[in-house]
Formats: sequence, C-alpha cells, structure tokens
Amino acid sequence: MSSVAEKLQRKSQKPAATKQVRLKLVYVDFWSALKFSFLVSISLGIILVVATIFIWVVLASTSVFSSIDSIMQQILSDNTYSVSQSVSLPQVALFAIVVALLNTVIGTALGAIASLLYNFSVKLTGGLLVGFTNQ
Repeated sequence: MSSVAEKLQRKSQKPAATKQVRLKLVYVDFWSALKFSFLVSISLGIILVVATIFIWVVLASTSVFSSIDSIMQQILSDNTYSVSQSVSLPQVALFAIVVALLNTVIGTALGAIASLLYNFSVKLTGGLLVGFTNQ
C-alpha cells in the first residue's frame, strides 16, 4: 500500500504545463486615462497638503522656528523679523493647497497628453507587447 505522501510526491513530479499569453496594447482610451490621471493627481495633492501640515506641526512643536528666530536676530540684529510669524500654519496650508491644485491640473493634462501620444506612436511602433505566464 502506498501512503498519501507518496501519491502526492508522484503527482508533483509531473511537469506542470505553463501557458503563455502575449497581448499587444494598441490603444489607450483617452477618457479612461484622463479620469485615472485626475484621480492620481487628486490623491497626490491630498498627500501633499497633509504632509506639509504635518511637517509644519512637527517643526513648530520642536521649536525649530524659535531657534531660527534667535539665529536670525543674532545675525541681523533686528528684533522685528520673526520666521514663526512669516511662516504661519494658515499661510503654509494655503500655499500647499494652491500647489496641490496646480499639480492636479497639470497632472491631469499630462496624463491626457501621454495617452494621446501613445495612441499616435502605436501607428509607428505597433504597440506594446506584454507577456503573461500561468505558474
């Protein structure tokens, strides 16, 4: 009598048939690329705003701004200038939001332009050949 382990060992010695599929990417839908690039740009914009606010909070809580203020007062011997007043949280947050909005517009436009350029280049190159295997 053979055990279950021996049967499994015999089965595993058979070579597994691997299937290969080759696909050619010859068209990228413009609206799909536009929507995808918009969503990616919005996500990166949110990350930018949150990270900027987080970095400002960390710098403010570790009193980096007051250290910079004291160094600037020693160098300039001017007591009226303050970095902490010039770089306040509302100013930093507003700047980050404006940059995120600009990045969203530019990122969406670049995604749309990239899809158009790919669709035009497919006529010359024939497309992108992608291979998949089943393992």
